[in-house]
Amino acid sequence: MTPVVELNQVSMNYHTLYEETKAIENLSLSVHSGEFISIVGPSGCGKSTLLSLISGLLKPTSGKITLHCASTNGRSCTVGYMLQKDHLFEWRNILSNAYLGLEIQNKLTKENKKYAEELLDLYGLKDFKTYFPSQLSGGMRQRVALIRTLAIKPEILLLDEPFSALDYQTRLSVADEIGMIIKKENKTAILVTHDISEAISMSDRVIVLTKRPATVKTIFPIQLSIENRTPLKSREAPEFRYYFQAIWKELNEDEK
Repeated sequence: MTPVVELNQVSMNYHTLYEETKAIENLSLSVHSGEFISIVGPSGCGKSTLLSLISGLLKPTSGKITLHCASTNGRSCTVGYMLQKDHLFEWRNILSNAYLGLEIQNKLTKENKKYAEELLDLYGLKDFKTYFPSQLSGGMRQRVALIRTLAIKPEILLLDEPFSALDYQTRLSVADEIGMIIKKENKTAILVTHDISEAISMSDRVIVLTKRPATVKTIFPIQLSIENRTPLKSREAPEFRYYFQAIWKELNEDEK
């Protein structure tokens, strides 16, 4: 089975007038269709840089990144990028914010506008389309940000700590909601997070990176003996504690 995302011996160096900094070195990784993976690692190890490379915002110093959906339908992959802040425009209502990605990509067709509205209806925002972002809770704003991203029909979703600005209780609830939405929409997703519990609860695999320059240190396939798994219910699984301790140990070994 051909991966949707494939990184082969990717390295990324940053240059200034005085020095070169290696952010990522010889990193190889594959992500398959419909898979949800989380990437964790020491602070400053290059996790967000990795998402920027996959999205095409940065070009690697060496190695190759391939998004294989381009080879199956003759066009480039559509990549959705969800950031730490929702970046909703305060002067636009919720429906207008949901259209933003479509506007930027010149895809604001009648069909696509209808699809964006259907997503708002489906995921609990039907009665808030004429509201403005300041009238919504932090969790609802993040849901709008996800729908804005889903409206462009991305094959790949990149999530850069999208829940970190929320308080703990809201973060649990929103992560649960968004995790279920992504699974229901059958999207391939890559999440960068510092939260080990979040990574385990949402993912099919957790990728642990080394300290900078980052490479893949360990991969944990997440298998939980729990029915009708959701991110919130995953935390109740007996295996959850084992995965947390194992990943914590991997991260702390790198800090020594």
